[in-house]
Amino acid sequence: MSHHKFLKLQTPDEARDAWLERIESECSAPGPEFVPLAQSLRRVTAAPIAARRSSPAFHGAAMDGFAVLAEKTFTASTRKPLRLEINKDAFRINTGRPMPENTNAVVMIENVNIGDDGRFVTLEQAVFPWQHVRKAGEDMVETEIILAPGTSIGPYEIGALAAAGALEVEVFRQPLVCIIPSGSDLEKLEDCVEADLRSGRKLPEFNSLVFSELIGEAGGKPLVMPIVEDDPQAVAQAIENAAKAGADLIILNAGTSAGSRDFSAEVIDRMGEVTAHGVAMMPGKPTVLGLVPSAGKKIPIIGAPGYPVSAVLSLEKFVVPLLAAWQKRLPPQAETVEVHPCNPMPSKPGMEEHVRVKLGSVNGKTFAIPLPRGAGTVNSLSRADAIITIPAACEGLNADEKVRASLLKPWQQIEGALLAIGSHDNTLDLVDSMLRRKFPRFRLTSAHVGSLGGLLALGRGNCHLAGSHLLDPETGIYNQAAIRTHLKGRPVNLVRLVEREQGLIVAPGNPLGISNFADLARDDVRFINRQKGSGTRMLLDYQLAQAGISPTSIAGYKDEEYTHMTVASAVLSGRANVGMGVRAAANALGLEFIPVGMENYDLVIPGEFMEDERIRALLRVIRSDEFKKAALAMGGYGVENSGEIIWEHGVQQGMSS
Repeated sequence: MSHHKFLKLQTPDEARDAWLERIESECSAPGPEFVPLAQSLRRVTAAPIAARRSSPAFHGAAMDGFAVLAEKTFTASTRKPLRLEINKDAFRINTGRPMPENTNAVVMIENVNIGDDGRFVTLEQAVFPWQHVRKAGEDMVETEIILAPGTSIGPYEIGALAAAGALEVEVFRQPLVCIIPSGSDLEKLEDCVEADLRSGRKLPEFNSLVFSELIGEAGGKPLVMPIVEDDPQAVAQAIENAAKAGADLIILNAGTSAGSRDFSAEVIDRMGEVTAHGVAMMPGKPTVLGLVPSAGKKIPIIGAPGYPVSAVLSLEKFVVPLLAAWQKRLPPQAETVEVHPCNPMPSKPGMEEHVRVKLGSVNGKTFAIPLPRGAGTVNSLSRADAIITIPAACEGLNADEKVRASLLKPWQQIEGALLAIGSHDNTLDLVDSMLRRKFPRFRLTSAHVGSLGGLLALGRGNCHLAGSHLLDPETGIYNQAAIRTHLKGRPVNLVRLVEREQGLIVAPGNPLGISNFADLARDDVRFINRQKGSGTRMLLDYQLAQAGISPTSIAGYKDEEYTHMTVASAVLSGRANVGMGVRAAANALGLEFIPVGMENYDLVIPGEFMEDERIRALLRVIRSDEFKKAALAMGGYGVENSGEIIWEHGVQQGMSS
């Protein structure tokens, strides 16, 4: 089968609107059905629901006291108390009980005096008609519409329906969405738990799990079909099987691009019609939209890209609005906030780009730090606080430019976050976990741009603290010289997080026999480096200079990663033979470690934040025995001085700087 080229790129809105218009005119929407009230949670009403009875169905007491006819009490006063006979003119009543005949008000029990003989009550104040009485139909009246069509039924709505006597409700049938995972290299998720996936011949299939939850939240009923191999006939048969299963919508996952094993668009075109192939958005460009005939009707079908982030954004852009349209309701709209990118965000003109970001609110201003933009980085979705949409006509965003971001997490979480920008260390995740557990309102959000990048961000006021391990070659002291240079006039505290062991990370058994920095220049060795501005990169350059080794002689010197864990991962995967990082990263992935020496990893915290309750909570965590024990267990860390303020830079007039 020949390659299927992308059709003319359409904007996401154009592609969606055209597809929905065809579906509305040519496809059968799921009809209504009746379900028991107890099974109606999160279902959507298909018709107006009227009260079958009034609530309350009778006049009832709203207070404990005595039921009376209000008109008989009009003469009561402190000068002339009114005496009423119990069980003749005044009747004992408890809250919620029906009012006796010929009564229309309740006197609160504390406002009456009961005679010693228990036969009479005395009132010193008149009551008005219907005082402290819940009138019949006060909540709802029989035949009154209580829920409109398109209402999602929640716990409160169930209570209203129960009070109205609507024990069976008319709702839209949940659209059956059949999910077809495709790819000869896919394996069931449960079969991959203990498998070694490093060969790349098999991949765990988990997109269908994510799809199912998205569809369920949107009011659909997911049905995951068996994995289908990369074969046009097999793909076509899987689509037919989904149609026979009663699918209202079919999602064909993967095979949507223009590669030699991408058949989704051609199969859909051969079986029915492709309305769009290629959408001007990133991620999600290879999305396919179409219709396929089955048993005298047409079924909407979407070919979602295989990469997880692309696939999720494709579903949110096209599937969620369709399910909402079928249920006559608006798609959910995320809350938006004004944010300011910490750094420029370049973007490709002509493509609407959706950038996942982490957020931090510093002195009332919310800053956004982009996460990795790769279409396969599913972890970026779970870590993201918000999404910034860069319009297709835009070449990107400038640093500190005002832009709206759609929240993925509650604002309360973001408001309680400490934003740390700077060098990466594995203990930052440990601190975040302990902070969340001990102080649920707070968390530590970290972005890894290197030690120097962190100090510069701190100088711009873009974060609460920075992680740093910048060695001054002249003095052998960490961070202080860099702080003097880059944070002039900014009072800061240098707080020790950990001492940590730096070294060379190599494969288990050290198959190339690497023992020192000179070995990095060997022809058979490929290195993986940290990014410019990182403390590890500066330490490496210092060691190379000491050994008289030119960086240009090292293969891979220009290949960069942003964390110790990704350096270790590059070695584990065989992409590199050696990288420089901390022992904890090597230990985490079962790699061998050649120590170079200990260094100080510190947190640089402006003096203005030291009394912030989030910083106080952070320091309590770092100073705790629990943190120190956990850090020691990771290997390669020293914690003797963890949490100590080891240097103050211009914190008070006259102090050492």
